[in-house]
Amino acid sequence: MEDHKCRLSPTTWTIFILNLICILSNSPADGAIAGADTSSSLSTYVIEVRKPTDKHLATIEDLETFYRSFLPATTAGSNQEQRMVHSYRHVLSGFAAKLTAEEAKAIGEKDGVLDVRRETVLSLHTTHTPNYLGLRRGVGLWEDSNYGKGVIIGLLDTGIFPDHLSFSDEGVPPPPAKWKGRCNFNRTSCNNKLIGARSFTDTDSSSSAAAPYDDVGHGTHTASTAAGAFVKDASVFGLANGTAAGIAPLAHLAVYKICTVDGRCADSAILAGFDAAIEDGVDVLSVSLGYEVPPQLPSDLVARGAFAATQKGIFVSCSVGNNGPYSNTISNGAPWVLTVGASSTDRTIKATVRLGNGQEFDGETLYQPRDFEPAQHPLAYPEREYAPGKVNVGDFDLGYDRVEIGRHVKDAGGVAMILANVPDLGYTTYSDPDVLPAAHVSYEAGTEIKKYIKTASAPTAAILFKGTQFNGSFAPAVAFFSSRGPNSISPGILKPDIIGPGLNILAGWISPTDDKRAFNVFSGTSMSCPHLSGVVALLKSAHPDWSPAAIKSAILTTAATSNAKGQPIVDEARRPGSIFATGAGHVNVSKAVDPGLIYDTELIDYVPYLCGLNYSDKDVSLIVQKKVSCSRIESVPDYQLNYPSITVDFERLGSNVSVKRTVRNVGPANSRYKSVIEPITGIGSIHVSPRELVFTKANQTISYTVNFTRKASTKAVNAQGAITWVSAQHSVRTAVAVLSKESGGL
Repeated sequence: MEDHKCRLSPTTWTIFILNLICILSNSPADGAIAGADTSSSLSTYVIEVRKPTDKHLATIEDLETFYRSFLPATTAGSNQEQRMVHSYRHVLSGFAAKLTAEEAKAIGEKDGVLDVRRETVLSLHTTHTPNYLGLRRGVGLWEDSNYGKGVIIGLLDTGIFPDHLSFSDEGVPPPPAKWKGRCNFNRTSCNNKLIGARSFTDTDSSSSAAAPYDDVGHGTHTASTAAGAFVKDASVFGLANGTAAGIAPLAHLAVYKICTVDGRCADSAILAGFDAAIEDGVDVLSVSLGYEVPPQLPSDLVARGAFAATQKGIFVSCSVGNNGPYSNTISNGAPWVLTVGASSTDRTIKATVRLGNGQEFDGETLYQPRDFEPAQHPLAYPEREYAPGKVNVGDFDLGYDRVEIGRHVKDAGGVAMILANVPDLGYTTYSDPDVLPAAHVSYEAGTEIKKYIKTASAPTAAILFKGTQFNGSFAPAVAFFSSRGPNSISPGILKPDIIGPGLNILAGWISPTDDKRAFNVFSGTSMSCPHLSGVVALLKSAHPDWSPAAIKSAILTTAATSNAKGQPIVDEARRPGSIFATGAGHVNVSKAVDPGLIYDTELIDYVPYLCGLNYSDKDVSLIVQKKVSCSRIESVPDYQLNYPSITVDFERLGSNVSVKRTVRNVGPANSRYKSVIEPITGIGSIHVSPRELVFTKANQTISYTVNFTRKASTKAVNAQGAITWVSAQHSVRTAVAVLSKESGGL
């Protein structure tokens, strides 16, 4: 097995500098062991076995005894209990155990063993955002969905700080009768808000009652984003002040700690978290983590766990990853999960750089000391050592910690810091808890500041702190770090699905002094994911009979594609955002509750889809947990799955492609929809048949086809657009991506 260094996330960690080590392995061939270790040291392996049919294996204890029968004789007795790490009931038939490479190889040769793989380590990928998304007390979706009351949101993360005020249960009723989970905190920490809390990490799993305290802050931040209670006067350093609230403030929370303090999230623990959440009875699962290099679906244990959850009607929301702005970098591309990218909001914590020549450039910082005079100071762009007594300009690139750069400037005696983006980062800037007066500015601003330094005889600069500002002119914009498609695992499925707030998000935080009002500003697709998880909770509360696929469809087909000024959503370079950056667009909460039409996908539809990806019978059977023979099934290519977006690839499929979709009427019984084709230039022609859909009753389904034709003279370019079904009351937009070159990205 190879060890690969993860890219240090410039988005997920602000205060804690975590050196994440991704241990990646390729999908093994049938019967092979992924990344077998030739040493005698113990490693954790996930062992999948043929599902037992004996009715006497109904209890957890009987099942664990059955699983132990596969362990080698050398682990008998108490050692056997110590070797067992997790026993799975729902996500797969099997267990995780600590083994030597030799023991793992021997187990792989036993009858009834389907697969043995060494565990992989994955990485972890508010006061204003509810209001920004149009959620207001007493009106609209918050009122219609009763603020998510009765819905259980589960989070697979780093644990939780249970005593934070964001997890107060004021106004929250007891959990529904179906809830079967447990809370491994003391009685005063668990309540009607935080109803479940368990740990599955190596450091905590020695005790079945280990309390899943958050040592990092990530889990507390995501949990309070999804379902935090109303907390008045929330702020960081007195900035971004307001009433903090999660997206579904009256929903219940169940937290499953599957990541350690160093950011290691073992997929065996992730599976255990999925397994427990399914058993406990959650409604929504929020998963802000993923593989650095996504494996094929049979080896993607996040996708496997999510499929098992979806089979139980649980909606799974996942972050797309923080490897943008580069193409083909998405994580969590399975069609049965909602894959979420990150956008900016209209709030900035502004710090303005004023040069000696009068030019001004807006930037951001969370540290705005009142005693720092806005006077001109000598300005330098040092090539090596930072200059004492001056405002130092530093470059910010991927792989560096922004706050740490400021600490070096301060240690060198610098007066202040201007942190300038490198080209790929564009206009994305952060509000960081800097350690000295600072301003994080765009690449364009940094270029102009450096030009001034070179041309001025005695360059100077001042930093003017302007506090919290709203109505950002380019919001929402795609954050540079948000990973981009196309979807390398399944090119016919558009990913990301959607974007939501993920830049400079204020939410609950941990405190060394146990401050119950601690808040912090964080950025990453880890932050956008729980925003959508909260939205899903509201929609489930409003429409309890909708399937996960129906809810996803409602979110995607109602998404916004323009900013507050009516202009197209832009990326980090302020260019119109690619469909592989935005997916269907930015979440539009108020419209998602009433989409008019939905694209639904039955669980059985995923079997021919998986066969269409040319996976073996064994691999498909492992994912769906039942015996499958693809030769007896009419396989379905990925682009033909009844998905609420369309992606066709002329290079892969030829110059004439026909796509079928089926929609269900969830609006007025008598409805008439006309198709409107958003121009998709440069590819040839698009024809929709029929051009009208006429419904005469509720829940009626109608199918339509879209024929794509590439002209012989068409250049090898990619294009995007949409097919929108418009009625008197609804507009149902289906995003379309057309690929006609091998590079993939737009």
